Amino acid sequence: MINIKYFTFNLFATNTFILWDETGECIIIDPGCSNHIEEEELFSFIRSNSLIPKAQIITHYHVDHILGIKYVKDKFGIGATAHPDGKVFWENSRSQGFDYGLYATDIIAPEYYIRENEKVVFGNSELSVLYVPGHADGSICLVNAPQRFIIAGDVLFYGSVGRTDLPTGNFNLLKRSILEKLFILDDDYTVYPGHGQTTSIGIERMHNPYIH
Repeated sequence: MINIKYFTFNLFATNTFILWDETGECIIIDPGCSNHIEEEELFSFIRSNSLIPKAQIITHYHVDHILGIKYVKDKFGIGATAHPDGKVFWENSRSQGFDYGLYATDIIAPEYYIRENEKVVFGNSELSVLYVPGHADGSICLVNAPQRFIIAGDVLFYGSVGRTDLPTGNFNLLKRSILEKLFILDDDYTVYPGHGQTTSIGIERMHNPYIH
């Protein structure tokens, strides 16, 4: 069974996730830790639960989701995994960070690439990858069907969707991604977004004003 813990880090209140199962193997999703206090919070949880990090997965390469990549790499020896279509962002993440007051001097490119329909595997568990552009090229969601949940990045939020006024953003494409990739799932799927509170496919299908 997959356990889920998330932390809210940096000026943009980005949700960083740790997923682990009964083997103790875990993955870190969107390491947004931006200072030593946040880094220690992440590390302390992993250490106190005797977890073994196997991968760090990036839902998209916007700077607020990747500030802790180098820390995780240095601490646990695992490079980042991301969709290759996000290349424009890791090539420009430092300047993007400066624009928003995030001094992202230690951003590093992914070492591994993952694409739609591939699997993220750790311990006895796996997540399926969906490619969901519209908020940003290279955006992915991670789905676990047995436990019926989605790690959604900045694609779908409680009562909202990812902004589309940044480079490669496209509202019509984002809406199509949500309708064709996420809203085909059952209402009881829990959605863990990149910012804000947890929601569900059913709640967003019924009430999200950006989809109707």
